[in-house]
Amino acid sequence: MATATVGAAPGIGAMSKGRLYGGVSMIVLGLYGLWAFGLGSRTSDGVKSEFSLNLTTATGLKAPDITVPAAATAIVLCLLAAAMGVIKLARPLSKRVNGTVTGLFFVFYVLAFLVWATAAQTLNVASILEATVLGAVPLVLGALAGVLGERSGVINVAIEGQFLLGACAASFCGSLTGSLVAGLIAGCLVGALWGLLLAVFAQRYLVEQVVLGVVLTMLATGLTGFFYERVMRVDPEKYNSALSFAKVQIPVLSKIPVIGPVLFDQNVLVYVTMILIAVVHVALFHTKWGLRTRAVGEHPTAADTVGINVIRTRYVNMAVGGLLAGLGGVWLTIGLNISFNKNMAAGQGFIALAALIFGRWSPVGALWAALLFGFAGGLSNAVQPLQTPVPTAFLTMLPYLATIFAVAGLVGHVKAPAADGQPYVKS
Repeated sequence: MATATVGAAPGIGAMSKGRLYGGVSMIVLGLYGLWAFGLGSRTSDGVKSEFSLNLTTATGLKAPDITVPAAATAIVLCLLAAAMGVIKLARPLSKRVNGTVTGLFFVFYVLAFLVWATAAQTLNVASILEATVLGAVPLVLGALAGVLGERSGVINVAIEGQFLLGACAASFCGSLTGSLVAGLIAGCLVGALWGLLLAVFAQRYLVEQVVLGVVLTMLATGLTGFFYERVMRVDPEKYNSALSFAKVQIPVLSKIPVIGPVLFDQNVLVYVTMILIAVVHVALFHTKWGLRTRAVGEHPTAADTVGINVIRTRYVNMAVGGLLAGLGGVWLTIGLNISFNKNMAAGQGFIALAALIFGRWSPVGALWAALLFGFAGGLSNAVQPLQTPVPTAFLTMLPYLATIFAVAGLVGHVKAPAADGQPYVKS
């Protein structure tokens, strides 16, 4: 007698672990936020939270400030966050809808946290947005460097080192010559040379690329630290003065409420970064060079068969990528009007690498990832003066925690170029 196979009924029994854990975690966090943010003592007694939407330097149209009852608003937002978990558990979702639900959960939860943190105080939201943009600039440039390398099959873990070298060279040459342009060129060139050095060791000498990137980063850290101690620190006025490009206000656009001063009243390096995102995206996906680059990163043997010079393509892309990473280092000093200091990159090169993965090896995806990590840093800086019970050390860790959670959530869901990290040896 044939036995019938009974399929699992849709619902909890057929639920994947990721969906189950994700939905339950959202519900638990939402309920915790309800207790901590909405019903806690900080939001009691009818206190209100005030949010300013304008930079203090804004000169155009201004948006009105927003004042909300702290407890009620935090409760509603936390319930909405928990509801996202219920939706996740209720039925299987498409990849796009699942991403939207997850994104809404984080939006509701972060807003609830901000309402709680700002209780009886005022928070300048526009300053967080500006910090997000400024913090994202080096991450975007580093991620673009990683995109060019990995799309052609070379892993660039030396972005942190290229940041340090670019920052050091820009500050030193800019201070020595009194020319911002000289500092800009020097920072970009040293980054390009470091990228080319990585490519040579990876391709010609077949050094394992992740280890190579870490070693080159440590070497750059040592070189810049030594140079700072022995030269730049001895006479900072001559060799390490703080320099910066002047802000360039874009007519009309800079007058837009809230986002105008944030996006269109910045120095030239911000605008250059915006242009580079578009240029790299178009070049990578809509030109012959981009097609060849992606072919080299996916199947170098086939690319070589049709006449593409695999080695030269990788060398060129790593040099150009290094130039962009060097520009990210330039931003850390003469882009922000800060003098060079040891280890000033503070792990941003590795966060840029995470933005590359989170953005699925796409320039536009890397932009959104960089903005996410930049927001974590801006949020950390904005909340610290509000004197919340959250330890300052934890707030300082926010950008790095966001990086860990973002990349961990992508394990098994993203796929690097097929030949990524594999040196090509022509047979």
